Amino acid sequence: MFGWLGKREAKAEPIDAGLWESATLPYLFMRGMAAADAERLRELASGFLARKHFSGTHGLDITPFMRVQVAAQASILVLELGIEWYDGWSEVIVYPGQFAPEREVVDETGVVHLVNDPMAGEAWLGGPVILSYEDVAMTSDEDARVAGYNVVIHEFAHKLDMLNGDPNGCPPLHAGMALAAWRKAFSGAYDDFCRRVDEADAREEDDGGAALAELPIDPYGSESPGEFFAVASEAFFETPELLEPAYPAVYGQLREFYRQDPLARLAAAGG
Repeated sequence: MFGWLGKREAKAEPIDAGLWESATLPYLFMRGMAAADAERLRELASGFLARKHFSGTHGLDITPFMRVQVAAQASILVLELGIEWYDGWSEVIVYPGQFAPEREVVDETGVVHLVNDPMAGEAWLGGPVILSYEDVAMTSDEDARVAGYNVVIHEFAHKLDMLNGDPNGCPPLHAGMALAAWRKAFSGAYDDFCRRVDEADAREEDDGGAALAELPIDPYGSESPGEFFAVASEAFFETPELLEPAYPAVYGQLREFYRQDPLARLAAAGG
């Protein structure tokens, strides 16, 4: 379905077991994962590293540890899909911290504005994935982690969404998945979540942001249906115990799409 554009695949070098363990030990998506599945994920991440070229900016030296961090987080999305779902592009660009590219934005009245808001990550249609390493590392920092926050999973979910065009919150669905069921689950949840974010925003001055912190997923998911899919994907892998009770239909659709059940993994492990 997704070809490698005729390019010869580079040979995948196995990721050292010790390096793999140290890089992935803090990740929430590894909770409850069977040893055989963790080994398959390591092999998949090796294939990812063979296919993708990493570039650091502003003097950032990309170490093997950093490469494995990104590869592991990116590969969890396609553990049951296959690494070919990331075919058609080859570059991962890493900034030391958040970056602020200048771009044009058209407001509701048609006026064009130049903005340069800080970004933690960006995925280009047919092009690279761009990441802030500060945010990549934040995923494994218990003190800094926002519940479910994972910039790598977020941007690579966008990449999957882009397989059938601009990101709109609906990646190519598998045979047997009903588009109507996907749309019903996601549109209903998105509308509800936008309402909840608006209510939390209205209360922010009074409660110091407590209502926003209590939301089941990152408030950024209210920006658009595409962002909601990416944020929901973060929560699916990182905090399924928060996503499923809040939006069970969305969890069910993601379980079918990713062909994984992180909540079942947790239950089997006694989590």
